[in-house]
Amino acid sequence: DDYSGLIELASALNSRYSDRSQVQEIAQSTLRALFPSWLPGQFAILFSKPFPQFSARMNAWATMVGGTWLMGECEVNDVIKEDGTILKDQGLLVKRCRFLEESGCASICVNSCKIPTQNFFMQDMGLPLTMKPDYDTHECQFSFGVAPDEQSEFDAKNTPCLSRCPTAGSMRKWHTSGELAVAQNSTEKDNSAPTSVCAYMESAEQ
Repeated sequence: DDYSGLIELASALNSRYSDRSQVQEIAQSTLRALFPSWLPGQFAILFSKPFPQFSARMNAWATMVGGTWLMGECEVNDVIKEDGTILKDQGLLVKRCRFLEESGCASICVNSCKIPTQNFFMQDMGLPLTMKPDYDTHECQFSFGVAPDEQSEFDAKNTPCLSRCPTAGSMRKWHTSGELAVAQNSTEKDNSAPTSVCAYMESAEQ
């Protein structure tokens, strides 16, 4: 069916490129293509910047309505920040992410969904977004109006391969080998450059 085709496409995309940034950029471009070219930029100017809380709530509801087919059952909820501040209706809880469950791959989740979606909302829509997938329960918490923090991004990118990953970890090895080649090339030019890069960690330049 159409959904199986989507999963196959995402898997093929991740298998084709050893540089994860390419996968993320293609996925972000796909999100852009879903909207009229003028809309994201105008939304940032007319809504995100002058009305950040309203924009966050609007996007939580819009994502629930438009994203159910892709992600499964969702519900709008409150976001509780680390300092205890409650952001009313600025969150979206995906109860059991269909995309993660059917792909069975943490690399596909991180590089084809989490990072490009966060980048799309921040860079194109002018609205910060943090997505926190739970690889045990398959839940995913969207927090609109909240920028990702370094620790949550580190945790997501360093998630071990899932036990039922259809690639049996080969996707991670593929991404690792590609980045090792880049690192080795950089080392030839700069002896201070690192010789290894974690499979899920962005390089310092990105």
